[in-house]
Amino acid sequence: MQLINYSNSILSIVPAAIALTLAIATRRVLLSLGVGIIIGSFLLVGGNPLDALVHLKDMAVSLTWADGDWSLGKPKILLFLVLLGIFTSLLTHSGSNQAFADWAKQHIKGRRGAKLLTACLVFVTFIDDYFHSLAVGAIARPVTDKFKVSRAKLAYILDSTAAPMCVLMPVSSWGASIIATLAGLLVTYNITDYTPMGAFVAMSLMNYYAVFALIMVFVVAWFSFDIGSMARLERAALNEIHDETVETGHPNGRVFALIVPVLVLIVATVSAMIYTGAQASETFSLLSAFENTDVNTSLVFGGTCGVLAVILCTIGTIKTSDYPKAIWQGIISMRGAITILILAWIISTVVSEMHTGEYLSTLVAGNIHAGFLPVILFMLAGVMAFATGTSWGTFGIMLPIAAAMAVKVEPSLIIPCMSAVMAGAVFGDHCSPISDTTILSSTGAHCNHIDHVTSQFPYALTVAASAAAGYLALGMTGSAPLGFVVTGIVMVVLIFILKDKKKTTA
Repeated sequence: MQLINYSNSILSIVPAAIALTLAIATRRVLLSLGVGIIIGSFLLVGGNPLDALVHLKDMAVSLTWADGDWSLGKPKILLFLVLLGIFTSLLTHSGSNQAFADWAKQHIKGRRGAKLLTACLVFVTFIDDYFHSLAVGAIARPVTDKFKVSRAKLAYILDSTAAPMCVLMPVSSWGASIIATLAGLLVTYNITDYTPMGAFVAMSLMNYYAVFALIMVFVVAWFSFDIGSMARLERAALNEIHDETVETGHPNGRVFALIVPVLVLIVATVSAMIYTGAQASETFSLLSAFENTDVNTSLVFGGTCGVLAVILCTIGTIKTSDYPKAIWQGIISMRGAITILILAWIISTVVSEMHTGEYLSTLVAGNIHAGFLPVILFMLAGVMAFATGTSWGTFGIMLPIAAAMAVKVEPSLIIPCMSAVMAGAVFGDHCSPISDTTILSSTGAHCNHIDHVTSQFPYALTVAASAAAGYLALGMTGSAPLGFVVTGIVMVVLIFILKDKKKTTA
């Protein structure tokens, strides 16, 4: 089927623009992405309804069948998400989360320790942001309550460690999705300097917002750096009394039933990544193994091992008849994430076929200095993620646009530009009251949702302003280390300017 070329027409931006406008007006991401896909299909085939339906079918089929052969990368990612849902659900039903919380309450001695424990748990729960927000919330909430840490502070720590860590780690649902998107973009633009894994690692090193959002969490936890409404909520928490009775979970939950499955999940996934990478490398080295690994297969293997470990470790704490119910609830919990991801993949195809990036690049070329591209894309991605409430949808729309614009304007900036999109998407997601991660963080902390949104916003904005300065330096000089240093300097200056003189007890 011959598709119409819109690379020189303003119509090329229509599908993406409609998706964005609808998202802002309706706050319904799935509907907005779906309408954008349908309109894009009609435009690409010249308005013929039957041809549009055929093209929609072709785009959907291409997720699993391309070039006359099976393409199982994307289905494996969806299977990994299902496994994660089952994994989390079984842990919750077994009471393992609550058992760990009871153990932690006996060993943590102060407010600072409670906050640092919560922040450090991300290093073992980074596999998925949903898993992190809900599991760590359940584990840490009794501990932070005991030491009178506000629920808003707990929600902030959950939210600002979840997405930033997930977006930086290849061994996560986010990393797998982004790497899959990168693989297609590298082929589309014939970029051979990077493998998909190599490009992801390079982009992570330039993801100034995610890196410094994590740093900010530890600054807040250690120094009780409280600004805006957080300072008021923290002072109020010192006078609050929470009911510390067990709220959910089996009374016979076991600590090892949480620790062992998480370790199995991580070790199995990393081991599979090294193995599959070694099989694809001519000479073995750890770096080459990770660069050439089959991420999707490794994630499925690790997820399967993790689920089996949970089942074995929870024998006796979950009734045999309750296992099907727990597994089904885990599958259902990932329904939204899976639907968004599928639509994001399809609209990414639409944006690419509409040549949206090429058209936008003609507006930038000759009018805007190429060095401004990273910071502009950072802000655009932030606005989009804020409006839609999803980082993943933003990745799907903005990464192809960023790649196309960079290739046309300044090819050497393709990695910085895509990294800026990743950073902006996480920033906008953090600030959005309709973001899944924001909502789940409020839920995990049992915090008033508006309290969480308003108390987190000053921290997100501080890190975003610092990152914007870093992307400006990166775009103008091409130096990633300089951009990192500039981001750090600006953030330190802003912290000293904004620091509330009314400190709470650490």
